[in-house]
Amino acid sequence: MDNLSFIDNYLENSMSVKSRLKSDGSLISVVSAVSDLIVDVYKNGGRVLIAGNGGSAADAQHIAAEFVSRFYFDRPGLPSIALSTDTSMLTAIGNDYGFDKLFSRQVQAQGNEGDVFIGISTSGNSKNILEAVKTCKELGVTSVALCGEGGRLAEMCDYSISIPSKVTPHIQECHICVGHIICAIVEEKIFGND
Repeated sequence: MDNLSFIDNYLENSMSVKSRLKSDGSLISVVSAVSDLIVDVYKNGGRVLIAGNGGSAADAQHIAAEFVSRFYFDRPGLPSIALSTDTSMLTAIGNDYGFDKLFSRQVQAQGNEGDVFIGISTSGNSKNILEAVKTCKELGVTSVALCGEGGRLAEMCDYSISIPSKVTPHIQECHICVGHIICAIVEEKIFGND
């Protein structure tokens, strides 16, 4: 396949996944509910913890940055942390407790009842994300899954945004789109009338 055909095919497939997301009313209702949940969390003094591996770690950092910095307009920062960013913490926990405990240990240390944890896993089976969700349940931290089709994460979390695809790049493209939508709604609902 030549480059132009590949690009056309790739974009067609990517748009098809977003189209399925857009036309799934139940899934869009969950995105709306999660946005309202995060607004309430911030109004009650809580914060948003986000974690993922690889490209999903980058998405976690990206979404946390939008909350802390700004999305559409200048406003006070909102407390959010990506649990994949502190190399000293990651290597200490990985060395002492194992890779599966990377995020659960941080949720135990940083999370409080009333916070939200967003676990990102395209497969829905990342062990360190599943372990973190178990810790959320112990602490009273509400859990949100950002995943693809399949896996255990969706059924374990309080809210599940399962992108209708099994293709990792297209799932990740929808994850960051959903992250942007949530950030925009939260920013507008908290600061829109200032």
